[in-house]
Amino acid sequence: MRFWIGAQGADMGGEADGITAIAAGEPDSPLAGGALADRGLAAAAPSPSWLAAHPAHDVVYAALEGAQQVAAYRRTGDAMLEPLGDPVPAGDAVCHVAVSPDGSRLIASCWGDGRVVVVPLRSGGALGAPTIAPAAIDPYSAAGAAPDWAGTGVDLAERRREQEAVVAEIAADQGAAAAELPSGFLVPGAADVESLLAGAEPGPAPDERLEAAAESAALALLADAQRDAAAESAQPAEPAAERSSRAHTAVFLPDGRVATTDLGFDLVRIWRQGPEGLVPDHEVVLPFGTGPRHVVLHPSGHLHVITELSCEVWTLAQGPDGRWRVRASVALGALAGDTAAELAAGHDRAFLYGGLRGSDTISVLRVAGDGDRLEPVALVESGIRLPRHHVLVRDALVVAGQASNELASLPVDTRTGVPGSVRRRLETPSPQHILPAR
Repeated sequence: MRFWIGAQGADMGGEADGITAIAAGEPDSPLAGGALADRGLAAAAPSPSWLAAHPAHDVVYAALEGAQQVAAYRRTGDAMLEPLGDPVPAGDAVCHVAVSPDGSRLIASCWGDGRVVVVPLRSGGALGAPTIAPAAIDPYSAAGAAPDWAGTGVDLAERRREQEAVVAEIAADQGAAAAELPSGFLVPGAADVESLLAGAEPGPAPDERLEAAAESAALALLADAQRDAAAESAQPAEPAAERSSRAHTAVFLPDGRVATTDLGFDLVRIWRQGPEGLVPDHEVVLPFGTGPRHVVLHPSGHLHVITELSCEVWTLAQGPDGRWRVRASVALGALAGDTAAELAAGHDRAFLYGGLRGSDTISVLRVAGDGDRLEPVALVESGIRLPRHHVLVRDALVVAGQASNELASLPVDTRTGVPGSVRRRLETPSPQHILPAR
């Protein structure tokens, strides 16, 4: 299978020269479990940190994060791209681009200044003139509306009780031989055996993992109690003046509306299309300090939102009135100091995979119920450092190791959904994003 790799360049402290072409196994195969091969620089570009494809044309769009621009590239061969027109301005640290299903427009999200930017797409996929959507207002500031948790289906007190039970369970299992983590998570011990056989330094012993997990869970419990208290009283735990809007992702909804996240203001913003651009429809306020980052739209109609700072996945459901509300949440099993990165769905949408930077692990969640409930299944080692992004393609989970300058391919058990230890590696500079190529 073919992939385009977005990466950080010199303008952002990275080493990449642009978009790289990669093959996993046979280039024309729908499987990705084979050997990883570098097929060369596809297009020179300054820090193309996120990529998106046009639904009908052989055009790839890139968020040029350091340059504060969005650029379009036309495919000219199996592993080559060329610029399609000039880049257009977006905003500070533009970190994500999403293309509408009909190919009519692109939405860019800017982490640095919070901008949500709409770029019309011309015939053939070229970029039009951008427009900036209305700015977000911090719901926890004096100017914002107090978040209303009534009717959301989330019992914050019950969440705290569940976390207390997790801490108690871990404490009771301190002497266990298996490295169990919160909510039944499991880091396969085989990874340590394989590293020893390869001559690498072994990972932490099971008891050390348990101690770290217990400490992390206790810290998470304290943080959640503080955050939930702030949510219930609508009083921020820190001065609102220190918070900044940080748009991070966009997803097009089946009814034509758009959902965007604001990591800085703990918001999921729902937009409708107006005659001159995006018009705010309504907002979903998450608890203070959660930091919504990326979103998966599940075929069941639910939105699953991974939160960078609290390392959770929040599930949103649409009500009869068309408004989205919080339905449930689940912890990813993060250790102290972790931040969450990408959330990806399996090819059958039965599982979700959340990346955790710090412990450098992948959290596996099973989608249950009618799509509104997530169940922790496993926490596996990614095998790389700083898993910035990952994709699952049938038989393999491909992970971008930003700090280890490599891609890693992990085989996936299609029955359990759990990835195994790293099977393939490929050196590539500062990888940020993996986009499957048609």
